[in-house]
Amino acid sequence: MASDPEVSVVLPAYNEADTIERTVRVTLETLASFLPAGTYEVIVAEDGCEDRTPEIADRLADEHEAVRHVHSEERLGRGGALEYAFRQSEGSTLVYFDTDLATDMAHLEELVESIRSGECDVATGSRWLEESQADRPAKRGIPSFGFNTLVRLILRSDVRDHQCGFKAFDREVLFALLDDVEDDHWFWDTEVLVRAQRAGYRVKEFPVDWTPKGDSKVDVVRDVFGMGSQILRTWWQLAVQPRITRRRTMVAGGLLGVLALALMTLYLDPATVLVRMTEADPVLVGISALVYLASWPLRGLRYRDILDRMGYHERPGFLTGAVFISQTGNLVFPARAGDAVRAYVVKARRGIPYTSGFASLAVERVFDLLTIAALAGTVLLGLVATGGTGGLERALGGSVAPDAAPSGQTALLVAAGVGLAAVLALVAIVASARSNRNYARALLTRFSSDAYVDYVAGIVEGFVTDVQTVASDRRAFARIGFGSLVIWSIDVVTAILVLAAFGVDLPVPTLVAVGFFAVSVGNLAKVLPLSPGGIGLYEGAFTLLVVALTPVGASTALAAAVVDHAVKNLVTVAGGLASMTWLNVSLTTAVEEGSEVEASTTD
Repeated sequence: MASDPEVSVVLPAYNEADTIERTVRVTLETLASFLPAGTYEVIVAEDGCEDRTPEIADRLADEHEAVRHVHSEERLGRGGALEYAFRQSEGSTLVYFDTDLATDMAHLEELVESIRSGECDVATGSRWLEESQADRPAKRGIPSFGFNTLVRLILRSDVRDHQCGFKAFDREVLFALLDDVEDDHWFWDTEVLVRAQRAGYRVKEFPVDWTPKGDSKVDVVRDVFGMGSQILRTWWQLAVQPRITRRRTMVAGGLLGVLALALMTLYLDPATVLVRMTEADPVLVGISALVYLASWPLRGLRYRDILDRMGYHERPGFLTGAVFISQTGNLVFPARAGDAVRAYVVKARRGIPYTSGFASLAVERVFDLLTIAALAGTVLLGLVATGGTGGLERALGGSVAPDAAPSGQTALLVAAGVGLAAVLALVAIVASARSNRNYARALLTRFSSDAYVDYVAGIVEGFVTDVQTVASDRRAFARIGFGSLVIWSIDVVTAILVLAAFGVDLPVPTLVAVGFFAVSVGNLAKVLPLSPGGIGLYEGAFTLLVVALTPVGASTALAAAVVDHAVKNLVTVAGGLASMTWLNVSLTTAVEEGSEVEASTTD
């Protein structure tokens, strides 16, 4: 090795037995053409190779004084291998390029001298400048153009080509940046370039001649899942996170709570709610709200039981607050994005990994859906046994409650489908727990041949393992199931009290049976964001079933459904606002960071 090298060139090598010897030879010859002997070193950053690359690199290091072999026992990823080698280098000018030599080595002198001369702090070759000569077939060019456009647009980068494997850095500048760089694979160099620009360092981009070597293809796992999530993570860290203060968080939380209330008006006309409430007994409506509120600590206890089985022991009070916040998020954000809020809260406040957070949510959702499906199914079986299904047939035929019929009929079909899906999900979870097998890695490798698939498969496998852990414990399974039954029974009691507040006078057994059936079917139906006829699925199903199975009129049944739903949403939002204040959590923060699963699960 050179005694005091000024320039360190790192060659990232993963299974490069066929090319590494030629690459090292060409690199040495090119460096020698413009640098004095002893002023440079060439480091083969061999990243846990499975072929003969390590043996070849050892031999090259023995044969050439300027060559070193830096070996990693485990796969570090492209960025990880580069960083590992740079930290063991000696030069003040740090260089790397891809070992396929796709970039013409005639540009190496300009790359190195751009840093040595002090002209810039970071230099990078570019295939997208007008002067560049790059032979890009469509399967390479289109993905590259799309990626670079997104980085320029979202991360406000001035660089045209972020992933050309031909870059150089001032040593002090690179090491100052590395503490904040999180990616250790394909996005590593893009993140370095973006952070260098944001930090005010001088970045030079110059045109190069580039010829692709070997075959290339868009990789679903790496390019879509990996790169996309990393762009979003970096945007969040650079553009949003620095602006978050406690005061702004509190204001944002309050505004989003108000937004949740405002969005209720899309399916609950406030004037109608107020008019209906004036028709109801305010004392019973108030009692129904208190009864519903009592179910929330039970939700926290159930969530504690789920996490306990996964090995995370938290206080029910904190978990109740997390559930409140996530359910408020589900009232504001589409596609149940509020579930990501809870994963963020338990990760940010208690260090529970995102994989476990989402696995616990999956378990909870299956128990919720299975419980309300079982409640609805039990009542349905009772109706069949007593010959009371005539009302249901008329309801499905649209001959009762015409105002609610379009929504109600759709709701019944959706509820049946969701209930069946819940049963199938439970069967899959139990079967998975008993088999103790995981097919995630095999499935992902069908879509991707990149090493990045190992990283993603690890995330998926962690999720599946957590779900299996809960499902394999019979006592925990039974305890969580019983908790779910109590929670949803309270939900039904709330609706029954609202019906009573409107003066509905039915025999208690009938009121209870209809209440369980209407509430269960309504909750199953509202899992999907459908709302035909301007009436929410919950209200449509509730109204249709109450009218079909009892003498209660359609206007009274609809009024009770509207007030019942409004009471539950108001309790949820009030609890969510209080929990956001207590835990200092903003829904915007939680949804954005909760979506960064790929980037954060290894913390």
